[in-house]
Amino acid sequence: MRINSISKSAVAIVSVVIAASAPSVSAQNKIAMDGDLPARSAVPQIFHDMDVAQGTQLYLWALPLVAFAQWQYEQERVFGATSSDICMYVSYEDKLGILTPNATTPYLTSLVDLGKSGPLVVDMPPGLIAGGYSDFWQREIGAMGELGPDKGRGGKYIVLAPGAKNPAPADYRVMQSPGMNVFIGLRTLDPDPERGMALVRKIKIYPYSQRNNPPATRIITPDGRKWYGGQPDGIAYWERLHAILQSENIEERDRFFVGQLKSLGIEKGKPFNPTPYQRQILEESASSGRQMAEVNAFAKRFPNILHWPDRKWEYVITMDDSSQQLGDIYQFDERSAWFYEAVTFSNAMKSTTPGAGQAYLSEYSDADGNWFDGAKSYHLHVSSAPPAKNFWSLTLYDTSTRSLVENAQKRADRSSRNDVIKNADGSVDLHLSPTAPAGKENNWIQTVPGRHWFAYFRLYGPEVPYFDKSWKMDDIQLDK
Repeated sequence: MRINSISKSAVAIVSVVIAASAPSVSAQNKIAMDGDLPARSAVPQIFHDMDVAQGTQLYLWALPLVAFAQWQYEQERVFGATSSDICMYVSYEDKLGILTPNATTPYLTSLVDLGKSGPLVVDMPPGLIAGGYSDFWQREIGAMGELGPDKGRGGKYIVLAPGAKNPAPADYRVMQSPGMNVFIGLRTLDPDPERGMALVRKIKIYPYSQRNNPPATRIITPDGRKWYGGQPDGIAYWERLHAILQSENIEERDRFFVGQLKSLGIEKGKPFNPTPYQRQILEESASSGRQMAEVNAFAKRFPNILHWPDRKWEYVITMDDSSQQLGDIYQFDERSAWFYEAVTFSNAMKSTTPGAGQAYLSEYSDADGNWFDGAKSYHLHVSSAPPAKNFWSLTLYDTSTRSLVENAQKRADRSSRNDVIKNADGSVDLHLSPTAPAGKENNWIQTVPGRHWFAYFRLYGPEVPYFDKSWKMDDIQLDK
């Protein structure tokens, strides 16, 4: 049974609003007709419209793949990382290149092309560490560490490309990827930073072919270097898509999309050299596709997305599970919404089990339906006893980068792990504004004039009052 629900009347109201706001036929471009056929003079315009319409759908289809391809590209180009290295993102500055990261947990990542490395070994030490694998379509392959089959006892995993035979002995745990490129994400669970780092240094990643003399696994940090792991704009989006398709296998579900790319100058095994017309279409499609992605994410029209029917807090993730499918149905729009604003998805991020995993809620606009404005002042009243076994946090993200708001304060979150000022009843008032209210700096997140932002409220280990909705939180309010 789904946890979230919305009344039929609310769905009806949303449907009426959408219908009322839809452009009429008379407002759309009219095509000159010659009897019952389009006039010959209209043919170029119709083909142009057809090509852009096709391009925007290809843009939305490729969002998860391009995001991981860009992150892989940045780790290799900016940091010089190889398949035997781990990139570690700890500080606020480190994470400014990640789409909607949490601000509290260090990120340890490796993005590997199995076509170059061959079968890959991940040797996990015993201890409080957890991680998982996904392909570059951001579908979860499996877990390791505390949440994996080794249960924190450590051991060797071997990651195989599609169809590859396992060359390893029986004591290796096998992860068979559906794609040629693999994302490995890890995090330490030990609250002691020194013990956590000691564990990280014991992780070994190397090609199976080098098992007898494995190269050292370096821990690489950004060290102030600027990078961005989200989808690039314009023609760069298509350049990244073309590049990753050269090393990725094509699945049956994607053959129609890949076939459509050919008419736009993107083809596996051939250089990316679009004609002037194709380049124009690709630029227009990237611009229109991004706008579609923005409204699909920030003004969701999916049913059953409100956690409380009388609040604006939405479920961030509308996919049903990490397969990105609902039964046999491919959740195209739901996938596009999440992977435009975020990276990675595991079923634990949409927990249905009290005390386990996480719960994500989001808000993108104020009570009047206006986007949150970085020049204005807002507040959030967090009711007492938030139902989180571990902790709760509020994090603000820039709508353009979908990463942490970049401010002079150099922080984008407040959480129960911080020394926030509590009210007498245990509730907390958080302030979201360009300048801090006097005496309330500990409860303040700085916003930036000229920039829009959105918010995620996370519960780590959500408990029963979250699921049965007996605990309720206010919406983010504009200060009057």
